[in-house]
Amino acid sequence: MTRLALVVVLLLLPLVAGAGESPEPISPDRAGASASTDTVGRGVVQIESGIAYLRESVGGEPTERRLRVEAGIRAGVTEELELRLEGFPLVRLRGAEEETGLGEIFVVAKYRFLDAADRAWRPALGVLPFVKLPVPEPPLGSGKTDVGAILLASFTLPGGVSLDLNAGLAAVGQSRPGGYLVQALAAAGASRDVADWLTLFTDLLYTSRDERDGRDTLLLDLGAIWRPTRNVALDASALTSLAGRGPDWAVRAGVSVRFGP
Repeated sequence: MTRLALVVVLLLLPLVAGAGESPEPISPDRAGASASTDTVGRGVVQIESGIAYLRESVGGEPTERRLRVEAGIRAGVTEELELRLEGFPLVRLRGAEEETGLGEIFVVAKYRFLDAADRAWRPALGVLPFVKLPVPEPPLGSGKTDVGAILLASFTLPGGVSLDLNAGLAAVGQSRPGGYLVQALAAAGASRDVADWLTLFTDLLYTSRDERDGRDTLLLDLGAIWRPTRNVALDASALTSLAGRGPDWAVRAGVSVRFGP
């Protein structure tokens, strides 16, 4: 994972050198469960990293505890298109099964095909296709390839509130029996800048079952993003499961850094 990240950065350095100035402060995608239509901008490389601790109680089984390192690289090809590599380079699982190793890795693109209209209701629209690579094996992952796409809509509401709505489908690889299961994905996230350097946010995330004998899941998170500079953001959030199987609670924290003019 480290070698691949270094290769990506080196390949993208020419783009950074030719980039124009980005007037907006950094906008990390990693902080919340929903995704906005914001892209990093042409020639910009943005690294987003963090750590998360999740605790889940499963009836009749030992409590599962999962500590994971989160990392991603976002690279702007044009003002509207970015490519990214993200995932969990290290996961430590403790519970009914115990394992430490590489977690799930995703190859993602984000394309904003419609900008928001000035002083109008029309939102910015985009699409986020993704592929989950067939690593790792259980219990840290399914060992199967997943593919999907999510439609993104970003609204600017009165009172300085931003609203992001996501809806999509994924084909999730199955083991016994084989094949794929269609999974529905939906998220709604609201955020507000309470200062030039501080943003508060909350998200609802719904996913239908990812296994044939599984259950739908509804998650809630809330957190904050602090920007000490225009190109650096620190985030912290807490998450809980409202329905279905998911973490009883989880905490996340991270840092995002943007490279470019």
